[in-house]
Amino acid sequence: MNDRVTAGGMLRFFVPLGLSASLVSLSHVIINGTLARSPDPESTIAAYTIAMSIFIITERPAVFLRQTCSALAADRTGFRSVAVVMVYVLLFTLGFGSLLSYTPLGPWVFETLFNAGESLLGGTLASYRILFLVTVFSAIRCLFHGIIIRNMQTKWLTIGMGLRLVAMYGLSLAYLRAGWTIDGRTGALVFLTGMFVEAAVSAWEGRRIYRLMPERLGESTIRRARDVFPFYRPLVVTSFLSVMLAPSINVMLGKTADIELAIASYSVALGVMNLVNSFFTYMHQIVLNFHGRDPAAVRRFALFANPLPAALVALLAWTPAGRSVFGVIVGAEGELLDASIGALRVFVLFALVYPWVDYCNGLAMLNKKTRFMMGSQAGNLAVTIAALILLTAAAPGWNGKVGALAQSCGVAAELAVLAFLIVRWRRRQTNREDANASA
Repeated sequence: MNDRVTAGGMLRFFVPLGLSASLVSLSHVIINGTLARSPDPESTIAAYTIAMSIFIITERPAVFLRQTCSALAADRTGFRSVAVVMVYVLLFTLGFGSLLSYTPLGPWVFETLFNAGESLLGGTLASYRILFLVTVFSAIRCLFHGIIIRNMQTKWLTIGMGLRLVAMYGLSLAYLRAGWTIDGRTGALVFLTGMFVEAAVSAWEGRRIYRLMPERLGESTIRRARDVFPFYRPLVVTSFLSVMLAPSINVMLGKTADIELAIASYSVALGVMNLVNSFFTYMHQIVLNFHGRDPAAVRRFALFANPLPAALVALLAWTPAGRSVFGVIVGAEGELLDASIGALRVFVLFALVYPWVDYCNGLAMLNKKTRFMMGSQAGNLAVTIAALILLTAAAPGWNGKVGALAQSCGVAAELAVLAFLIVRWRRRQTNREDANASA
């Protein structure tokens, strides 16, 4: 029997998640604003950015603990099983981070893959030696986010993010007013402080929820860490496939008619599109937490919410409001402004499709079929690369629009693969049930 849910209840669950995701961008604004006041801002920001490029890749497995815990931790036993997986993830991440930080592997990676010269290498290594420790607190916060979300206390994600921003801004002001030396390590320390605060808030509320959870539910199949891996492993593979998208696009944009304009306009348009889209990146949690109780209500909510990102992006792309956003907030003007607006218009397709990808990802996670996400991400990568090759050959003058269209085609392919796999699986389930009934 379905336990019906209301649109208001889903909004109260969803809006704090969206706000917390949107506020993440402010944390990077605080860091960049601090680093811009260093004696050599270009080198400082570049060193920190290169270190962050590696951190983002190695942090991905920790971030997926949120979805894993939300889907699997129905009781204390399940939560402890996911926590053991977190320990494995941290041991690997900290080991890898130590190798990059304190062995010749690090300088080789930063010099060879990121072209960090002598002037940047020292600052990059110093920043990364702090940044890779951030993963510890990121994993803790995501682990507890899982049971906070599962137990419908999503306001704590917004509270945690708000306190994180306050802590980061406070430390940033301390650096500026005390006259302390500002370099790449400053950005890393500000980030570490903010993540520590957010992890502490999440752990405080998460432990309260944990004490109220039953020790073991009969319907839960999660008894040990190895029961978690079939769900978790495809998510990690999916994340590493997605990491390959950005460098692939940047490489192919280097083959357009105006390389600098192409990369800059694509990057600016992507940043604005992500700013809009970030609020709507938790549709999978609506599916995970409400679909089993009232599928029809979830579909109605998706039909209402999923078109909104595309509508907002279209508003920015075709009205004067967009030029104000690009000009005032991003600082784009002249030819870059025109090219960025053009790329954003293409990104409307991405904004239209992505919420449905997230919706289908929620269905895959709900039914413990995360391997579907691995296949769909592979389809995304393949179509994106194919589109990049075709578009740079056929229309190099499109510049940044090449990247926007290729990425939009890729996410459309991801949706097509996901929908096909889910429909096929459901059909097989129905046929199996019919066969069992007739037997």
